[in-house]
Amino acid sequence: MRFDLIDLRLFLHVADSASITHGAERAHLALASASARIRGMEEALGVDLLKRGRRGVALTPAGQCLLDHARIVTQQVEAMRGDLGAFARGLAGSVRVLSNTAALSEHLPRSLAAFLKANPTISVDLEERESASIAEAIAAGTADIGIATDTAMPATVRTYPFREDRLVLVAPRHDPLSARRRVRLHEVIDRPLVGLPPHSALQRHLAGHAARLGRAMQIRVRVGSFDEVCRMVETGVGMAIVPEAAAKRCRRTMAIALVGISEPWALRRLVICTRASGRLPAPADRLLQHLLQVDRGRA
Repeated sequence: MRFDLIDLRLFLHVADSASITHGAERAHLALASASARIRGMEEALGVDLLKRGRRGVALTPAGQCLLDHARIVTQQVEAMRGDLGAFARGLAGSVRVLSNTAALSEHLPRSLAAFLKANPTISVDLEERESASIAEAIAAGTADIGIATDTAMPATVRTYPFREDRLVLVAPRHDPLSARRRVRLHEVIDRPLVGLPPHSALQRHLAGHAARLGRAMQIRVRVGSFDEVCRMVETGVGMAIVPEAAAKRCRRTMAIALVGISEPWALRRLVICTRASGRLPAPADRLLQHLLQVDRGRA
């Protein structure tokens, strides 16, 4: 058996995305090359690693075994790379960070910018995901640091308090609902709404709560950022549900009103999460300490 790190990292990406195509994209390989590498691994082992279907792939028992070992090997390599980088010209390496929509849009940009400026040899691979998916990836070791809601965290990850994230309804100032202090989701779900793209973690979160009411959100238009969402609301296109931090920022320059949401899921506590076992590579630990220090500075 002759597996290299490219093979193992490719296999991790394929298993994480349940797709050879998406795994190849994440590994920056052509699909044909990725398929050939997976086949080569199966031929070398003499067993199938994946069950292939029309909707993607699933791991065989042998594939699950390889996945467990591949995670350990790649984690050790990243730790080695980070530690050795400390002896070079400052720390060097890449940190993989997963974040939900609110943290990615409102809380991380300034902190990450300061970190990257202070650490020119470290790069950050930042990806948006839903909180449950973030917890799974961190526990599995396929990412270094996650920022997600505390309710999604299993015992297999270590958490640190980060921010409080409250969702609010944004309405045009002339709308009768703008005079209300609080509303419930069922009161607005049939109204025209402005949303983010369907793949957005926040949009999937809201769609899930609408589905629990047996309803679908009436999305009139989807735009790419909270600023664009609030601008659409200001012009009367519809209403929207966004993080309070984004809504307050936009209210400074836009004619919009903020209304509280009387639902337990509207108040979310964001946490930083890392693997519960094992230490982080040096670059990832430096980013973690930076984020914790920034948060303590806000207290």
